[in-house]
Amino acid sequence: MAVAQRRLLPGFRLTLGVTLVYAAIIILLPILAMVLKSASLGPEEFWRIISSRRSIAAYWITFSSAAAATVLNALFGLLLAWVLTRYEFRGKRALDALIDLPFALPTAVAGLTLVTLFSENGWYGQVLLPLGIQVNYTQLGIIIAMTFTSIPFVVRTVQPVLEDIQPDIEEAARTLGATRWQVFARVIWPLITPAFLAGCVMSFARSIGEFGAVVFIAGNLPGLTEIVSLLIYIRLDEYNYPAAAALATVLLAAAFVTLLLTNLVQRWQLRYAERAA
Repeated sequence: MAVAQRRLLPGFRLTLGVTLVYAAIIILLPILAMVLKSASLGPEEFWRIISSRRSIAAYWITFSSAAAATVLNALFGLLLAWVLTRYEFRGKRALDALIDLPFALPTAVAGLTLVTLFSENGWYGQVLLPLGIQVNYTQLGIIIAMTFTSIPFVVRTVQPVLEDIQPDIEEAARTLGATRWQVFARVIWPLITPAFLAGCVMSFARSIGEFGAVVFIAGNLPGLTEIVSLLIYIRLDEYNYPAAAALATVLLAAAFVTLLLTNLVQRWQLRYAERAA
């Protein structure tokens, strides 16, 4: 049966070849074209573009906002995944379907919706503005937009792992005298940590590349609310393709390093869990 299941597709070499060709066309070639375009600048010009004051300000706004959004998604995403897997209540299916809305909703529509909600006459803005909290055209608005578009990554990576945990494991820990917190910290948390880290990393990567939802709510003020994606768009609008490619290369490198570090942490965590078991 195992051999038959592995041979459902017509041959290993053929399927592997088709997969590699598809990945090269869709992923590798665009990335390679971007890197080659930025390489045409030369080292000095490349460094001048990516290290300008405007670029550094855009990096800081983008990465700090993405980090804040990731922290929020980590906390509330884990809570949502826990509620959806551990409790039964009315409207559970609706809430479960609502989690995927940022995936299906165009990001530009999300940005317009958020701007409307946090405007002076909006549902949220009417409450927050009298308290001195302004969201539109501030970094807080960027964080909220990034949080909205990237929270499904944490929920959808942690949720299936929580569903696969056998109740017998938790019951065994309770019979040995463990409290609920100890069961979570010593039994459940080590099992969901790799998925949790993966979801947080994907959330962070999605946030640093967000454009549509942020561009409407940010106000796009250079040095204050201008993100890297918008700066890339401005360079493209100026037909300065090498400069846009240089800035995009920085985002690509940041995403790659983040994914690499996370994989290393996940491997360490898995080895630690195996030793502890």
